[in-house]
Amino acid sequence: MFLHTPFGNLSGWYTLPMLDTKTIAPDFNLLDQNGKEHTLAYHRGTYVLIYFYPKDDTPGCTKEACVIRDMYTDFESSSVKVFGVSADSVESHKKFEEKYQLPFTLLSDPKKETIKAYGADGSIFGKRISYLIGPDGTIVKSYPKVDPAHHGEEILEDIKAIKTTS
Repeated sequence: MFLHTPFGNLSGWYTLPMLDTKTIAPDFNLLDQNGKEHTLAYHRGTYVLIYFYPKDDTPGCTKEACVIRDMYTDFESSSVKVFGVSADSVESHKKFEEKYQLPFTLLSDPKKETIKAYGADGSIFGKRISYLIGPDGTIVKSYPKVDPAHHGEEILEDIKAIKTTS
């Protein structure tokens, strides 16, 4: 990947910035841990949390997934669809889901197309960032710095505040 900038062409080490709020979230077509295709467009009309994480079954990623798992009924009652995205394979996601009994969808992006489109590509592994997408497909909140232990709670507080003001 080469990006043309005022400073010349930058190769693959350059990462794109996070997407701005109030912009349309890029659509995707990715396979989940069961080999089923998912698109963002299919979920228009509901809130969607897309959280990007570096790697299955690593300490921080496991902590974040398990916190969301433990609060998942709150996400469901708030009508928030949850997608975890990493470059790991469908098979790796399946093992991760089964090992930790994760009730939400894990999407595999081995080519990192969606990861790059959302500014979540890192130098070696993906960044730990998230987006809350509104029913109209626009980004209503971005999370550039994620604390795995408290991220689920932060999102639920934000969704409650957003729904209260709209």
